[in-house]
Amino acid sequence: MSSSPGTSPRTVDPARPDDFPRIAQLTFDVYVGGGLASPGYGEQLRDVAGRAERAELLVARDHEGRVVGSVALVLEGDFGEVTESEDEAAFRMLVVDPAVHGRGVGALLVTACLERARAAGKRRMVLSTDRRMTAARRLYERLGFTRLPERDWRPTPCVDLMVYAIDL
Repeated sequence: MSSSPGTSPRTVDPARPDDFPRIAQLTFDVYVGGGLASPGYGEQLRDVAGRAERAELLVARDHEGRVVGSVALVLEGDFGEVTESEDEAAFRMLVVDPAVHGRGVGALLVTACLERARAAGKRRMVLSTDRRMTAARRLYERLGFTRLPERDWRPTPCVDLMVYAIDL
């Protein structure tokens, strides 16, 4: 890892199976512990091995090699639950350790997803996010994503998700 103490990670790598417990705990803590998801969703958030079968898991590491962020990139299949064509990619469960918020980890992970989707021949990246995820929405807008309100959806009666997209 090329980062030095106090700086943000500069690379994103594919997750390894030994990263899965850290990804599971980090995702659960941020989403459920942060009040962004219900405890009932916790089982899915902790199922990193299941995600790895349906998506490309990417991680950002700190200067000591510790996972400080993760995202599930969906280049094919239905795990994205928001894609409508083969030309679209999606990402899910973007998570950044609160200890490194503000250091560009989220932007680094999203940018890596965009680059990988372009390389795979995708023409658009889509994502869905909860209205309560204001920091994530600000990041997406800053990176050029725009709202697709006609594609907003409701996975459960109490969860309304907003859809964003960017052309690649």
